[in-house]
Amino acid sequence: MEQIATRSSPRCFPAFFCTFSVLFISGLADTSSTSDGKIKNAASKKSSGTLTVLFVILGLLAVGAFSVFLYKLWQRKKREEQHARLLKLFEEDDELEVELGIRD
Repeated sequence: MEQIATRSSPRCFPAFFCTFSVLFISGLADTSSTSDGKIKNAASKKSSGTLTVLFVILGLLAVGAFSVFLYKLWQRKKREEQHARLLKLFEEDDELEVELGIRD
């Protein structure tokens, strides 16, 4: 189950990025060729709002990616601790056997 989620994530990202980048391309266009000051003003507000939304989305993606990284790191550490406990549980204790007289 974990492998399925891991494999589908890289395929999903380009589609997600392309979907939102198409929405923002019109907001980033150069509006210097228009002669009306009101249109320029509205276009600059629109592009600054678009940039703000873009930065927020990129920030959320970065926070999400960092959270996934930290979770995977925590899982690996937990798994190593459990493996060490398991090895300790089943290791042979020579000193105990000598003390009990089982082995010389």
